[in-house]
Amino acid sequence: MKDLANESALHTADATTVEEGLAIQEEQAKYDDDFATTTAMSDTLLTPRFYTTDFEALDSIDVSPVRAEWDALIAQMVSDPNKGHFKKNEDWDDVDWDGMEPQLKKEFIDFLISSCTAEFSGCVLYKEMKRRGNNEDITQLFQLMARDEARHAGFINDALREAGLRVNLGFLTQNKKYTYFRPKFIYYATYLSEKIGYARYITIFRHLEKHPEHRFHPIFKWFKEWCNDEFSHGEAFALLMKTDPKLTQGLNVYWIKFFLVAFCATMYVRDHQRPAFHAALGVDPDEYAHEVFRKTFEIARQVYPITLDIDHPRWQPALERLQKANEDLAKATEQGRFLRKIEAQMRAGLAFASLMSIPAIRRDTLENVRLEPAY
Repeated sequence: MKDLANESALHTADATTVEEGLAIQEEQAKYDDDFATTTAMSDTLLTPRFYTTDFEALDSIDVSPVRAEWDALIAQMVSDPNKGHFKKNEDWDDVDWDGMEPQLKKEFIDFLISSCTAEFSGCVLYKEMKRRGNNEDITQLFQLMARDEARHAGFINDALREAGLRVNLGFLTQNKKYTYFRPKFIYYATYLSEKIGYARYITIFRHLEKHPEHRFHPIFKWFKEWCNDEFSHGEAFALLMKTDPKLTQGLNVYWIKFFLVAFCATMYVRDHQRPAFHAALGVDPDEYAHEVFRKTFEIARQVYPITLDIDHPRWQPALERLQKANEDLAKATEQGRFLRKIEAQMRAGLAFASLMSIPAIRRDTLENVRLEPAY
């Protein structure tokens, strides 16, 4: 297969705007593989979604209450410390895709396609806000975040191309189903997505620093800078939430709890679908999940007034019941067994309700919102 990156002076890692990065990927789309794009197009509870929202409401945000921290964050993002980073160099090892254990190859490709779709989902949302808005503070922020997410998606596509695959990102933009979320739900969901992304990637990166024998693919070497981008994006949404104290008070605290539980549950179930992937990394999925949860919750003190009690005696059993119900649901769906499917959905719902019923832990938020990556 042709390596377009070696034939062209342009690369998504060097793009300074989201428009430039997407134009490069449109040119590369001629090498797309239908399997990767079809997988990215799937729409289930566990697959990344594309979102749309009330862009006029976002455009009306006044960042004056957090101006000093806002300007510092924007200046950091404008300096673009990761420009040129997300592309193959001499540290990129050759990958024996043909010799890779089949189940590991299947799960790793699924991980890459899911990650690419998730990164590009953010790019699409941020780019649309930049296009529609007139508020210079908000449009600048979303332009910078869209630039970063386009780079990440392009880098994953580079890795997929070595396996003969590529996600057609332009096709996804035009054809994937969009889910409408109110702005406050976008804040809660995107903040957690970015911070959990940071916690996931830095946990894997630090583990592989200590155990390089488990680094079965070179893309893991890029996780530190990658997760630092995720961290900065989460900082932006923390500041957005701080512009309106009502977003983290009253009944909205229950919405925060819902999103915390939903993200933890989704991550747990999804990761347990990839046993060969985690075995190759030398990671126990249960231990990894709880390490990610703890890091995420500690970071989220900057803005969220509650955390989840993951040491509660009902927490782990409920996660395990949810994971088993999801397995049974997938089998029943594949076999066309309607009653088994309904029964599995009910068990999943009860397990999720059990997680939601565990009392949250109240805590004080941090006085200064801005944080720096510390793990």
